[in-house]
Amino acid sequence: MCGRTCLTLDPKELECYCKYKKDEESKLKSPRYRNEFNCGKKYQPSYNVAPTDVTPVLVSAVHFDEAADSADRLLVPMMWGMVPRWHKGDYRKHGLTTNNCRLEGLAFSKLYGPPLATGQRCVILCEGFYEWQTVKPMKASERPAFYVHMPQSEKVKMEDKQTWNADGGQLQLLRIAGLFDVWDDEHGDKLYSYTVITFETEGKFAEIHHRSPAILETDEQVADWLDFKRVSANRAINLLQTPKAMQWFRVSNIVNNSRNKSDQCNKPLQEGSTKSPAVPKSKLMQSWLIVKKRKVEETDNNLDEATVKQESEYEPQEKKPKPDPDNC
Repeated sequence: MCGRTCLTLDPKELECYCKYKKDEESKLKSPRYRNEFNCGKKYQPSYNVAPTDVTPVLVSAVHFDEAADSADRLLVPMMWGMVPRWHKGDYRKHGLTTNNCRLEGLAFSKLYGPPLATGQRCVILCEGFYEWQTVKPMKASERPAFYVHMPQSEKVKMEDKQTWNADGGQLQLLRIAGLFDVWDDEHGDKLYSYTVITFETEGKFAEIHHRSPAILETDEQVADWLDFKRVSANRAINLLQTPKAMQWFRVSNIVNNSRNKSDQCNKPLQEGSTKSPAVPKSKLMQSWLIVKKRKVEETDNNLDEATVKQESEYEPQEKKPKPDPDNC
């Protein structure tokens, strides 16, 4: 399955990282970023993208311009968690779990079959996704978390953005096959939303989770999935294969909570360490820590112990954090 992703690139950066060729002889093109209102929901780069967040996905340009070449592409922000086109009322209350959809029986699904039949195929973009080890019996809060990504050159470090374009290194984005739909609210505003296609895991990754997203490892696979005019739905589904080149490393369980957007989410966990770095759970606590740090730095280092003791009496007491409601 796929429950959290990481995407910290802004739209202009994504345009550069998603360059493509329509054929072997053509020049590289960048997909144009097409912003959408999406009922007021906006894309925010994040180290911890969760369902109901908005992220840019690749689609064929034909979906927005019938005269376009079906091999041309657009980047369109869409909400993670597909809202059925037939739903009435608040889009947040359709009552269905649509973050992921199973490849098995996809074509016969009443929910996903229609978007598949009309060619509403998309490619979800991320730097990596998070997965929790579920094949061993343990409490949800104690499951090890892993960060999964594509193989990179030796110069590229997933946790260090400064290495992504330095000295000839180029970050390889992780690209996942998905479906999208378009929902209209009572005012006529459109909401674009998507679901991630998953299938039964094979190979080494099966030691972590029994399902994995349908990763498109090559440019050819991406082109075939997006170009619904050239590649039929049945053929596109049959072309989806178990990924062979995924890599992953253990990360801190601070990613368990979708409110934690810290850049520590995708940092490799030190070998032998099971502790998570301390991350303030509320904006109030974060603000207090910043103010406290500033006061300490401005304080004369020669303050006597009595003064320090006097100041400490006015410091707020740290509250015990509430249990994390976002166990995976």
